[in-house]
Amino acid sequence: MLYLFIDNHTIKFLALKKTLLGQEEAYFFEKTYEAQLLDKGRPINIDLLASAIKEVVTSSSKATSDNQTFLILPQEAFYYFRTEVPSDIAPTALDSFVVDKARALLPILPDDLIGDSFIKESDGQKVVTYLGLEKESYEDYRQTLSLIDLKIVSILPDSLAYFKLFEKTLKPEKKEMILYTILGKDSINGYLFDNFGLLDEKKFSIKLEGENKAETILKEKAETLKNDKKKLNRIIISGPGSDKIRQDTFTKSVGVWTNPLKRIVPTFYESYLKMLVVDNNKPFPLLNLDVCFGAFIFNQEEKFSLMKNGYKAKGKKSFSLPTLLLPKKEIFLFIGSFALSFGLFLLVSNFKSIKLPSFKNQSLVKNNPSPTTVPSPTPTPSFKKEELKIKVLNGSGTAGKASEMKDILKNKGYQEIITGNADNYDYIKTELQVKKSKIQAFGMIKTDLKDYLTSPKETSLDEKETPDVVIIIGTDFK
Repeated sequence: MLYLFIDNHTIKFLALKKTLLGQEEAYFFEKTYEAQLLDKGRPINIDLLASAIKEVVTSSSKATSDNQTFLILPQEAFYYFRTEVPSDIAPTALDSFVVDKARALLPILPDDLIGDSFIKESDGQKVVTYLGLEKESYEDYRQTLSLIDLKIVSILPDSLAYFKLFEKTLKPEKKEMILYTILGKDSINGYLFDNFGLLDEKKFSIKLEGENKAETILKEKAETLKNDKKKLNRIIISGPGSDKIRQDTFTKSVGVWTNPLKRIVPTFYESYLKMLVVDNNKPFPLLNLDVCFGAFIFNQEEKFSLMKNGYKAKGKKSFSLPTLLLPKKEIFLFIGSFALSFGLFLLVSNFKSIKLPSFKNQSLVKNNPSPTTVPSPTPTPSFKKEELKIKVLNGSGTAGKASEMKDILKNKGYQEIITGNADNYDYIKTELQVKKSKIQAFGMIKTDLKDYLTSPKETSLDEKETPDVVIIIGTDFK
């Protein structure tokens, strides 16, 4: 399994390969880039990000043939809410409860997200946390990783990976508020948690400059939280800058009890740490790769998965001819008529003495039936569905229609699809624009959308355009 963490400027990579003794051979690498890779949790440039990931993956101490990727993303990439679960709610009604809350609390429809929820219980109280990644964002990451032959099998917010690293230190009967911090070379950042998980989705990040030391920053942060009626019980400190910190003096300077991660993991997660085998018997760089190690533990212990409901990358589908379905009644009538005609033929041929009147020189009155249009066979397309580049534009005036169309096309086997808005929202009839070089796409797409469109308008698309097909959605799209 490959554990891949992507942040705005940083990529961390951990590859684990199971040994004959049941341990995990570990290879890792990390790099910080000057160029910004993400914006609000989404790739800025797919090609740039793919190139950066490839560099990190190939720079690890040993190449791996595994392509199964556990993707870890910043919390800001996800839609999030948490709420208390009513004591009288039945377990069977919990899913509906979460969906209703998602519709009420999130600025986006749950149908446009791949998400999951989990429940934590402490001191008789139950709290459900929901996390969802926008489908379009997921597609960006899927396309990015597919460029370097990697496949996403699971997605996790970094906040959950960090929470997993100290969850076993929590006591059910004691309510705590904990600040998890990562101390880097020139900055300190982290998240606020309680017994139920993430308490504040906003990640705090402060530069370490001049006299602005980590102790001073955390002391001020603790005071700010206290004024907001969020009194800290503990600060967990990780990151490469925490390696030489003395727990007693740091705690005294900050005024809040401090737990270095390097002390927590060997005590509570020793079994997982011993599973990792590093080249030359070197210690695993826990403080640098804490987020990947947390995701590794999470993967062993939890069932939470954004992709558990079946939303995953659609693989390329092999082409198959459509199945021809004929009504049973017509089949039986055809067979019966054929058998009766053949029997009459045999009967007449046995009575040679009977002379039938000759029509050789008589003119026949022709009964001209109305012509029946016979469809000409459709030639096999010179391209596959997954090779078509499609742009879907919403011109209907109804929000979400472009994403809805994209999902339908994805289910039909099309892969390269981007969405956007049309030049106006006054389109009544949906319009299909196709390049002449891909003219067969007209019939292909019309067939796949027959349950949603009756007679879309067909026009030609300039060969110089980037997409092969442009679909402008009108109000006729069901």
